Amino acid sequence: QVQLVESGGGLVQGGGSLRLSCAGSGISFSPNAMGWYRQAPGKQRELVASITIGGRTNYADSVKGRFTISRDNGKNTVYLQMNSLNADDTAVYYCNTYPVRITSWGQGTQVTVSS
Repeated sequence: QVQLVESGGGLVQGGGSLRLSCAGSGISFSPNAMGWYRQAPGKQRELVASITIGGRTNYADSVKGRFTISRDNGKNTVYLQMNSLNADDTAVYYCNTYPVRITSWGQGTQVTVSS
């Protein structure tokens, strides 16, 4: 059974930083491109960042220059370093393959940025 477990969220003041982690079981991340997604209240889930098998990264315009996605295949874990956070980053953050192939999403991790 595939399971994704996101962690590292919390309440942070504007301008602060957080580092999210996503650990997978029942699936190997190494042969997959991976992505971080987020869903803010009342909005659709959106792709925030992706990383290819080879480590090439891509970011949504709204987070470019502030967020960094990385992966550790040995730990079957994907990370999202988030700096200079602002209120618009408040959302539940999820990981999944990119494009999305795992139908059972994890519980996500809540990020709340106070202004």
